[in-house]
Amino acid sequence: MSCDTWQAKIDTYLDAELPEAETRELEAHMRECAACSSQALMRSQLKRSIHLAGKEFALNPEFRKRVQGEIRPKVAGRGWVGALAGAACAALLAVVLISSIWTQRAQRQQLIGELTDLHVTTLASSNRVDVVSTDRHTVKPWFQGKLPFTFNLPELQGSPFELLGGKLTYLGQDPGAELLFSVRKHVLSVFVFKDAPELARALASGAAAHKLSFNLASWSEGGVRYVIITDASREDVNDLRARFQAAAQ
Repeated sequence: MSCDTWQAKIDTYLDAELPEAETRELEAHMRECAACSSQALMRSQLKRSIHLAGKEFALNPEFRKRVQGEIRPKVAGRGWVGALAGAACAALLAVVLISSIWTQRAQRQQLIGELTDLHVTTLASSNRVDVVSTDRHTVKPWFQGKLPFTFNLPELQGSPFELLGGKLTYLGQDPGAELLFSVRKHVLSVFVFKDAPELARALASGAAAHKLSFNLASWSEGGVRYVIITDASREDVNDLRARFQAAAQ
């Protein structure tokens, strides 16, 4: 395919809606084509900026309590007037509750989308990592003093995985690590952040299901949240996750 054809598919790729076969072809093309890689990086950064800007307009968690307080009747009504007022209050409360549910769902999907964007941005970048090394004893110390937490890297000798390196990254305003691994020509991003309730909720089983273009796994160890995002197989994801969990013991 020509670059024009591939670039027309980049937005679909960034939204994780491109068929798996075309996703692999496009990623292989971007590794060889600087123009398409730059386009993917620019569009991914724009998409991420829009996600972050959207946070400024999220409903305040106190909104529900404030509305409930305002609609709570001060004096119980009598007869049909009281019944009508009660029905109106119930309807308004239902609207507020539904709005709250949808807001929380949108925030979860937004957070997952931001992590996916970080992975895609890394794939499209010509400088994927800040510290380039296959040695875990080189990569881990590089993060010391840069993060408010620590983590262990797994032993990969005799496994199909190879450590490529790592870099600092941010989820909102929170710093974290993005570690890159390869397995059979696939790249896996392992994000490591300090755990937080919103991360746990967004990445809980079921809530973290994303588009079929990527596999995602998340778990918490010792107050640290790990997230794997990749187009590699689910078996590879589970294997790398088990190695990280063993390293944390």
